[in-house]
Amino acid sequence: AVVSTQSTGDDEKILSLFYDKRMGQEVPADRLGDEWKGYILRISGGNDLQGFCMMQGVLSNTRVRLLFKKGMPNYRERRAGVRKRKSVRGCIVDSQLSVLDLVVMKKGENEIPGLSDTTQPRR
Repeated sequence: AVVSTQSTGDDEKILSLFYDKRMGQEVPADRLGDEWKGYILRISGGNDLQGFCMMQGVLSNTRVRLLFKKGMPNYRERRAGVRKRKSVRGCIVDSQLSVLDLVVMKKGENEIPGLSDTTQPRR
């Protein structure tokens, strides 16, 4: 399910809950609203405004250019032995992200329609 915020002046204050947190950290979602009381979310990734994905282990909140080789995440080798320099986003959340991927680790008191009222099978 996709959860988005309405376009009000409180967006920055609400989303600042996630700023300066790293991928893999668990965050209580109480500040998102009353329906989120008791929920705990884990940051699992995201994309910045230009579509560059976050990469675990890059301790930065900016975009960096890394040299990728076979076996590294976010890279698919097309010819044997070829390395490629690609841009990726660091694993620290800031205001330049357009998409933030979150996983519900602990359900709260209330059900959220479209998110926690049904269970999806794991692939």
